[in-house]
Amino acid sequence: MTLDDIRAGGKAALARALAELERFPDAPATVALLDSAYAEPRAHVVGMTGPPGVGKSTLMNALIAGWRGQGRTVGCIAVDPSSRRSGGALLGDRTRLTTDPEDQGIFVRSMAARDRLGGLAGLTVSAMVLMRAIFDVVLIETVGVGQSETDVVGVADTVLFCVQPGSGDSLQFMKAGIAEIPHVVVVTKADMGAAAVRARADVLGALGLGGGAHDGWEVPVLMVSSARREGVEALVSAIDGHAAGLAEGGRLAAARHAQAEAWLEEAVRERFGREGVRRAGDLSLKAGASPFVRLAELSARLGFDSKG
Repeated sequence: MTLDDIRAGGKAALARALAELERFPDAPATVALLDSAYAEPRAHVVGMTGPPGVGKSTLMNALIAGWRGQGRTVGCIAVDPSSRRSGGALLGDRTRLTTDPEDQGIFVRSMAARDRLGGLAGLTVSAMVLMRAIFDVVLIETVGVGQSETDVVGVADTVLFCVQPGSGDSLQFMKAGIAEIPHVVVVTKADMGAAAVRARADVLGALGLGGGAHDGWEVPVLMVSSARREGVEALVSAIDGHAAGLAEGGRLAAARHAQAEAWLEEAVRERFGREGVRRAGDLSLKAGASPFVRLAELSARLGFDSKG
């Protein structure tokens, strides 16, 4: 199956491709598909993280509606906690979204985090790269596991961190590591009034202590009421503003290249351990080179038995 086949076949074709990707991640056809998708990035990738219960799925709904209202196509990856019995996604965000199943401009895929603590599923990067070549926007919602959700930085162009008024989330945000993650902070449930205003002030204070900027980008702290669709337009504009800034001076390409190299090293470590990383040697990639082809080559050299 090629990218053109998937684009022509719509959501059904993409679903089949993702299923094949999960079943046979090292098959030559899978590697070829991912290689071509990596070479044709189209979407801006938005990662959404934050503690459980903060309202990420509701915000996801609101953002999808906002983007679709602008005529943009949207692919979503919702990473859920796993069932200990089956290993499958426990919640299944598709059941909590109110999107039109007949709308070919929206595609939602739930993934199980399984034993990964970084908030992402093992195949998130591969699925993201494929969907990035097909849609205008790719939105990734991580499983809510608190401070260990930092993996989202390795797959998204723009990271949203969600804070809920009156829950202590702003204190979590102030802890080391969390304040460095987001490009945009969203105070959810802004209709809570004074509590939302206080949460925003707390986050602004934390950002002030930590610099509150990424390469000159001042992190905005926005108040959004997803249920009332208030503040969503401003949030979409902030994401677009960050995307525009990344496009200047090759910063987006450089960031994605660094992400690809980090993914490659992690993939080698997962398969072969630290000794495998040592034996692999130089894991840097040439500009524009696909990490998937390189991983296949290293797997063959290091003795990985492909079942594809």
